[in-house]
Amino acid sequence: MNNTHGATSSAGRMQQGNSDSSTPPKKSKKPKYSRFTQQELPACKPILTPGWVITSFVAVGIIFIPIGIASLFASEQVVEIVDQYDHDCLPSEFRGNPLTFIKDSKTNKTCSRKLTVPKPMKGPVFIYYQLDNFYQNHRRYVKSRSDKQLRSKAAEANTKTCAPEATIGKGAPIVPCGLIAWSLFNDTYGFSMENKALHVNKKDIAWKSDQEKKFGSDVYPKNFQSGSLIGGATLNESIPLSQQEDLIVWMRTAALPTFRKLYGKIEADFEANDIITVVIENNYNTYSFGGKKKLVLSTTSWIGGKNDFLGIAYLSVGGLCLFLAITFILLYVIKPRPLGDPSYLSWNRNAAGQAN
Repeated sequence: MNNTHGATSSAGRMQQGNSDSSTPPKKSKKPKYSRFTQQELPACKPILTPGWVITSFVAVGIIFIPIGIASLFASEQVVEIVDQYDHDCLPSEFRGNPLTFIKDSKTNKTCSRKLTVPKPMKGPVFIYYQLDNFYQNHRRYVKSRSDKQLRSKAAEANTKTCAPEATIGKGAPIVPCGLIAWSLFNDTYGFSMENKALHVNKKDIAWKSDQEKKFGSDVYPKNFQSGSLIGGATLNESIPLSQQEDLIVWMRTAALPTFRKLYGKIEADFEANDIITVVIENNYNTYSFGGKKKLVLSTTSWIGGKNDFLGIAYLSVGGLCLFLAITFILLYVIKPRPLGDPSYLSWNRNAAGQAN
């Protein structure tokens, strides 16, 4: 009996061994041990004592407040002339029906404006056009373009994403295609002072990265604004897109419904009370959607154009930090609380629970 049972047990172990050897080992998902995966790397675990907190708030306040004052001062040095002309450039007989005026190609759209310089303006004086209530960030508007077509002549027929301004006639591609290019701003400005014309420099108004990377030097306009419905400005078909800087500036879509885009530069200085005469071609249709058009002449400073927000933000944060620092100092002096022993913190004790 014992011999039989022993033989049976031996046979069972042999069969089990054979089955184990035929079954492939399961792959473990456990990561290879390292101090990084096990979060055993040394880490900075500061203890926020009252001294450290107060010192940090004071330091932020001392640094931020001077920066805010300097930013506000620089912003105040910027001289701006803003002129809204969309309503005033309508003839009196069209004031009640501006769409008839703007859509009629036979009406005279020339408008003359006089701008008074409030303070001395050192050149270059930058010229911007500002549009209000124009949503360039609309999803369908932003998608209606072909970056491949803009970069390379070989992708001329790549207009799948350009609807509804993709092709014309029997499928001939529009270059550049899409709603963004089709709605290119087409108001023009001419400047003069004391009957002397002021030259507007339209070179280097676009980002160099856009000119070199996004717009090809071998891509020329084709079938552009030749449909039944004209959106905006036309393009010179003999000039490549990489040199048409007005288009490049316009194609960098704005994030907000009120935006400014650079039109050009006047390389001249102006004195206070100088009178600048501006001849405007009021062509762009903002009347159909309740938009506004403004002409902006502006100088710049080391922070760019006029922008009070940056200085106010620095002053607000710096002032708040100083206020909190003073508050914590008073609390610490008037009603102090004893600081606990940091040796009882978990990361300051070893595996046995004893202080390191």
